[in-house]
Amino acid sequence: MHKDFFIYQAQTTKFAAGFEVEKAEGSYIYGTDGKRYLDFVAGVSANTLGHSHPKVVEAIKEQTDKYLHVMVYGEYAQEKPIALCKLLAESTPDPLEITYLVNSGAEAIDGSLKLAKRYTGREEIVSFKNSYHGNTHGALSVSGNETHKREFRPLLPMVSFIEFNNENDLHQITEKTACVILETIQGAAGFLVPEGDYLIKLKKRCEEVGALLILDEIQPGFGRTGKLFSFEHFGIVPDILVMGKGMGGGVPVGAFMSSWEIMETLSHSPKLGHITTFGGNPLIAAASHATLKEVLESGLMEKTAEKEKLFRELLVHPKIKNINGMGLMLAVNLGTPEYTLDVAKKCMEKGLIVFWQLYRNEYMRISPPLTISSDEIRQGCQIILDVLNED
Repeated sequence: MHKDFFIYQAQTTKFAAGFEVEKAEGSYIYGTDGKRYLDFVAGVSANTLGHSHPKVVEAIKEQTDKYLHVMVYGEYAQEKPIALCKLLAESTPDPLEITYLVNSGAEAIDGSLKLAKRYTGREEIVSFKNSYHGNTHGALSVSGNETHKREFRPLLPMVSFIEFNNENDLHQITEKTACVILETIQGAAGFLVPEGDYLIKLKKRCEEVGALLILDEIQPGFGRTGKLFSFEHFGIVPDILVMGKGMGGGVPVGAFMSSWEIMETLSHSPKLGHITTFGGNPLIAAASHATLKEVLESGLMEKTAEKEKLFRELLVHPKIKNINGMGLMLAVNLGTPEYTLDVAKKCMEKGLIVFWQLYRNEYMRISPPLTISSDEIRQGCQIILDVLNED
């Protein structure tokens, strides 16, 4: 399997691990080598409830017995997609009231950009330096790292970039701006959190000039920061909310939410303003509904701050420069990309899965399932400390 993986499956780097997976359950991934590995990554924030959560698996099985795909998105009324969208509307503040279901976070970003342009009639987009929104052409166009973009130009025109947490840049948002797109917590840049009332001032500026505010909650959404969506910590509500990753509990999904007034513009002039064959797939919607329901009802969100505190108490070491982030999305600064990669490799050898940040490789990613226990946090942190003590 290891050999065929590198021969037949397209690779994203020259240094993929090629780890052979046998099964995954709870906080653990089991290899074909007979060992189990404690997972501090959760599929890069995707496995909100851990691996193979019984309620998610049961929801998938129940839907499988009924039907799979029946019609392109937006034509037929189907139980699980409707239930998911209704529960999202009931769980988010006004004016977020209607959801467009798609296949991934990146597609949701593309859809949200189209929606903002369609509603405002404007063409200019403001994004942020060091942002990451995905790898489709639209999402890549508004991502703020040129190293990852230059080989794929030309990308979308009329996109400018300002600095995260810098109030002096807000004047660059003008009456020509269709939308401002922002990760509520910058992911690839090392889990950078908004400072003070920055988001309030950003939202006010958007309102002053008539620009829409799009918040990318693809990583922090679905309870990872202790709220259903992380913008709830900062006193604002976006005009368009984008989600993905942890939304499905381990299946591929994305969505964007807005008000009725804004969203209905995709349905006319032209019709089919955004269209997707498999968006709202009933199997995926069943898994997503089960995930959202469990996040809302289980008390897991309320325990997130306590688990963050435990991580920060345990991960104290001279080789740890600082820890960014909040809740269960933490970035541990180990100084250099080379050292972080070495630590990740050695942790894997000792039975712990950690990863690194896309742009800032000196930061080690910690984004375990919300279901992780205090004992599992202690076990994993001890492995990290043991590795740090070896060198």
